[in-house]
Amino acid sequence: MTLAIAVVALVATVLTVTELARRLDVSAPLLLTIVGVGASFLPFVPPLVVSPELVLVGLLPPLLYAASVKTSLVDLGANRRNIGMLSVALVAFTAIGVGLALWWLFDVPLPLGIAVGGVVAPPDAVAATAVGRRIGLPRRIVTVLEGESLFNDATALVLVRLGILALGSALSVGAVVGQVAWTSIGGVGIGLVVAQVLTWVRRRVTDPISGTAISFLAPWLAYLPAEELHASGVLAVVVAGVLLGHRAPVIQSATSRVADRINWATAQFILENGVFLLIGLQAKGIIERITATPAGVSRALLMSLVVLAAVVVLRPLWVIPLRFLMGDPQDRRDQLRSSVIVSWAGMRGVVTLAAAFTLPVGVPDRDAFVLAALVVVAGTLLVQGSSLPWVARRLDVHGPDPREDVLQTATVMRSAVTAGLRELDRLAAPTEPPLPDGLVDQLRTMAERRVHAVWEQLGAPSGTERPDGSGGAMVETPSESYRRARTAMLQAERTEVLRLRDLGTIDHEVLAAVLASLDVEESVVTSVSERQGALRERLVLTPESSKGDCLHLREAPVGIEPVTPDGCADCLRDGTTWVHLRLCLTCGNVGCCDSSTGRHATAHHHATAHPVMRSIEPGEGWRWCYIDELLG
Repeated sequence: MTLAIAVVALVATVLTVTELARRLDVSAPLLLTIVGVGASFLPFVPPLVVSPELVLVGLLPPLLYAASVKTSLVDLGANRRNIGMLSVALVAFTAIGVGLALWWLFDVPLPLGIAVGGVVAPPDAVAATAVGRRIGLPRRIVTVLEGESLFNDATALVLVRLGILALGSALSVGAVVGQVAWTSIGGVGIGLVVAQVLTWVRRRVTDPISGTAISFLAPWLAYLPAEELHASGVLAVVVAGVLLGHRAPVIQSATSRVADRINWATAQFILENGVFLLIGLQAKGIIERITATPAGVSRALLMSLVVLAAVVVLRPLWVIPLRFLMGDPQDRRDQLRSSVIVSWAGMRGVVTLAAAFTLPVGVPDRDAFVLAALVVVAGTLLVQGSSLPWVARRLDVHGPDPREDVLQTATVMRSAVTAGLRELDRLAAPTEPPLPDGLVDQLRTMAERRVHAVWEQLGAPSGTERPDGSGGAMVETPSESYRRARTAMLQAERTEVLRLRDLGTIDHEVLAAVLASLDVEESVVTSVSERQGALRERLVLTPESSKGDCLHLREAPVGIEPVTPDGCADCLRDGTTWVHLRLCLTCGNVGCCDSSTGRHATAHHHATAHPVMRSIEPGEGWRWCYIDELLG
């Protein structure tokens, strides 16, 4: 009963504190650590000692898997050089630097100092990416931080292991190289094997519940064999997770992917926030043990502050010069800004404290090193985690404009729908079994509506004043009308089903199935976010990553004088209403978008074959080639 109460209290505290952090717009890991430290000194809170086995075997594998399965294999490949220099070289640089500082200032044996350096060297994936996403860092920086945090734990744990081994006996260079090679190659190899086996299994297990249960086993299926063979369990989990996440759209059904996503999101939320609370709850016990040692608290605190200062200073000393040496000489200013952000996003977390507890009990100053690990975790969260938003604002470093995301989404959706329509044409061919009358037109309309719903997120939101100064308000887009009407219909349908349920005349399983189908459709309808409120005021051009290149885009001008600057020429003539406006870059005709009643911009292209149009909505400067269906 005591354990059950403790678990309930931990989860309830995590939920309360994370919600408070969200409302206050502060870092949840930092606030949870502070709450944990404060709670550890309360008289009714029992002393807490988290064993390293619990963290390294119980918590680390699922946390790594949850992060890696959502990580892009393509992005990791594109940033592999930066990730490698951070997750391997920087960890070794930090460990050696901390070891030299402890050896020089406190006469700590150098191997032990390097082991302690390995303990505090790896930044935490949860802390770094939580802060990065909350403040809106560029995606490439977040990808680098995620990749570093996924792979650096393996390097750090190897350094800790080698440092401890070197305390008892001299290690030859060959032994060190062999250990490192086997740890890396063995971990990657086992991860590949596990990924292949689970790929085969998941192709054949179609039940979503069974599939989710298999996914919960995956972290330990990779971690435990690797650790048993003295390879890197961290690398095995990360490799298996990244590959399975990359293959999920092919080897799993849509229902299975949705189930995995929901269940893993819940587990990850509890675990990744709970570990920071557990870190803080150990503060009192650590301090009490140090107080009982002959050296006392003062030396331990001084040692902790030196280690904290070292990890904070060593990271920019490595990152900033390296980025200048490896980067493009033509882009020094952006490199400096991104280097400062990456070097300041060095928050430590659960692996640091867990690795500290793996130090042998008999080593000198062990409790002081454990305190140092706690100080580094709390200190980096407090100093770097709380100031990183300010640093990003001062450097004008921010994530992509939400409208740029809409443009990329529209490009992807247009390509996907075009492929689907080609398949629909094939199915409607005379050689295929005939489709029912009207079905082809219905499916074509549904496909086009999905594309239009994305484009409609651009431009001014409905209810705002028209950009032409006519005094009228922007009309409700077709997608907004559909969501409003369908949501009202779903509420009425659910009310009727609940009325039938209360009568008690229909089986519960039938009612549950109907309610579930309504919930699925409502979640799809309401999942379309209203992004207009988050849009920035600067001009939105086509994102570089989505820019197409064709002859028509190259030959088209950036802009041209509109023939009718006050609106769509055909709508003004016919008295119809437009949603968004498009400018033909060949003749200057102004037409309305495909979500409008007349679709006059596309009609103008079909009539004239003029290939490229440009948005003339306020704050938008992107172009579209009708012929090649490319943004430019």
